Amino acid sequence: MKKAHTENSQRDFVAIAIEYAEGVVSGAIVAGGIVKKACQRQLDDLAKDDWPYYFNSVTANRVCEFIECLPHTKGIWAQRHELLTLEPWQIFLVTTLFGWLRLDNDKRRYRSAYLEIPRKNGKSPLAAAIGLYMLLADGEFGAEVYAGATTEKQAWEVFRPAQLMLSRSPALRRALGADVCARALIKIKDASKFEPIIGNPGDGASPSCAIVDEFHEHDTPALVDTMETGMGAREQPLLLIITTAGYNIAGPCHEKNDELKKVLDGVIENEQLFGCIFSVDPEDDWANPTSLRKANPNYGVSVDGDFLLSQQRQAMANPVQQNRFKTKHLNVWCAALNGWMNMQTWALATDTMLDEDELLGEDCWIAIDLASKSDLCAEARVYRKMLNAKAHYYLFGRYWLPEAAIEEPGANHAHYVKWVKQGLLTQTDGATVDFDAITKQILEDCRRINPKEIVYDPFNATQMSQALMADGMKNVVEFQQRPWNFAIPMDEIEAALKDGRFHHDGNAITTWCFSNVVARPVKKGLFSPSKSKNHQKIDGAISTMMAIARAVAVDNTRVPAFQMIIG
Repeated sequence: MKKAHTENSQRDFVAIAIEYAEGVVSGAIVAGGIVKKACQRQLDDLAKDDWPYYFNSVTANRVCEFIECLPHTKGIWAQRHELLTLEPWQIFLVTTLFGWLRLDNDKRRYRSAYLEIPRKNGKSPLAAAIGLYMLLADGEFGAEVYAGATTEKQAWEVFRPAQLMLSRSPALRRALGADVCARALIKIKDASKFEPIIGNPGDGASPSCAIVDEFHEHDTPALVDTMETGMGAREQPLLLIITTAGYNIAGPCHEKNDELKKVLDGVIENEQLFGCIFSVDPEDDWANPTSLRKANPNYGVSVDGDFLLSQQRQAMANPVQQNRFKTKHLNVWCAALNGWMNMQTWALATDTMLDEDELLGEDCWIAIDLASKSDLCAEARVYRKMLNAKAHYYLFGRYWLPEAAIEEPGANHAHYVKWVKQGLLTQTDGATVDFDAITKQILEDCRRINPKEIVYDPFNATQMSQALMADGMKNVVEFQQRPWNFAIPMDEIEAALKDGRFHHDGNAITTWCFSNVVARPVKKGLFSPSKSKNHQKIDGAISTMMAIARAVAVDNTRVPAFQMIIG
C-alpha cells in the first residue's frame, strides 16, 4: 500500500490483477517461482469453461473498493489522513481470493488462504482490512471475526490496525452501524464482532473469518484446528493465514507451506485453498540485491530499499545474522537461527520415488544412534552408488520412541502423534525405549541389505553391538561421537548436496532433525553438530553423519584426512 487515491476515483481492480498476473508469468514483473505458479493458476482458471466455479468481477472489485475506503494507521500517510491504495500484487491476492464463487450456490470458492509475505510488506494492515470487510460487508449475519496468535502482542498486530481504521472512519461507522470498543469491533444491527484471540481458544467460537498472524510461531495447529472446526455452521467462512517464513520445519506452518506448494504444482488437488508465497528461488544468490525485489513485493513502497540493502550487507558481514535476514526479509525457511543446513538445498535433494529395493547390492552403511531410554532413537541406511566416477549417497531413515514420550505434553507432542499415524515413527510400549525391539529390526535390515558396516555409538549401544555380533554380524564398527569425528562427514554431506550427489526419501523426521542441527566450531574451518534447544532433536542427522563418516573412510582419496582427525 502507498499513497492514497482520491475518494471518487474508480479503478478496474480485476483488470489490474490480470495485468499483474500476466506480467509475472511473462517475466516483465520480477517474482519468485511460487508467485508465478499462483498467477498461472489464476490465468488458467479464468480460461476454464466447464467446472463448478465462476469469477464474479463485481464481487472482486467490491472488496477492493471497500479496502480503499479505509485510512492508513501509521506513518506520513496516516498523518495526512490518506486512504489506502492497494498495490497490484495486493489487488491480485484480494480479487482472486474473493472473486471466485460456486455455480451451485454463489458462495465463495476459497475457504482458506495461506499468504507468506516478508516483513514490512504491509501484510498486517491488509489482513486487518480484510477482517473489517468480513465483519461489515460480507453479508454474514452475526459474523464472528477473530485475529489469533500465540501472544497478545501478536494478536493485536492485526486487530489494532483494524480498530484504528474503523475508529478513524466515522462515515463508515454510521453507514454500517459499527461501534469501536476497547477489545472488540461490533456491528450493532446483528451483533457481529471482531476480536483478538490469544493462544489455544475454546470450542465455543463459530468464526466466519479467522485471521492467524505469524503462524510460523505456532508449535501446534490447535488454534487453526479449533477455528476450522467452528466454521461448520457458516455458509462461506474464510481462514486467512498470513505469516513470514520461520525456523520450525516440523511445525504446522511449514506443513501448510508444503501443502500450498503441492497444490500449485498439481501434486494434490484442493480447489478451496488459495495462497501465494513471496520468496526467492532456491538457486538465487541471497546476497544479490536483485533477490530483495523478488522476495519483497512492496519494495520501495512500504519497505524501504535502502533499509533492505543495509540489512543484507550486515548479514553478509555477520554469519550469525544470515539466517535471520533470509527468513524475515527473503522468506526462506532456515531451520535453527544459526542452522547448519540450507533447507532449500536439502529440499532439492528430496526424491519421494526412491526405491530402496533397487539399491540392494550397492555398498551400504547402517548407523545407529541410540539416545537415552526415553528419547528418540534413529537408524540411518546410507547407500553409495558410483555414477560417472562420483559417489552418490541415498539416505533412508527409521525412528523409534517410547509410548510415554509420545504422550507427554510438550513442543514435540503433535509432531510425534502425527508421525506415528503416518508410519514414520515406531512407538514402543512403556516408558522406556525397547532396545530389544530395535535390535530385532536392525538384524532384519542387516539380513536384507548385507551392509558393508554397521556403525554404532558405544554410549548406549554396547549391548546392541554385542547382540549383533553374537548373531553373526562381523562388520560392527564403533564410532565415537566426538566433535572432531564429525567434521569430515559434515563437509562431505554439504559438498554432495551442492553437487546433486545426495538423495533422500523425504522422510519428515529426517528433515526435521537436519533442520535442527547447529554447526559448532571445533577448529578453524571445522564444525561439529549441536542443537539450540533440548526438544530440537538431531538424532537422524547424527546417525547419517556416522554412516557417511564410514563411507568416506573407505574412500582412498579421503582416508588420510579422516585418519588424521580420529587418530
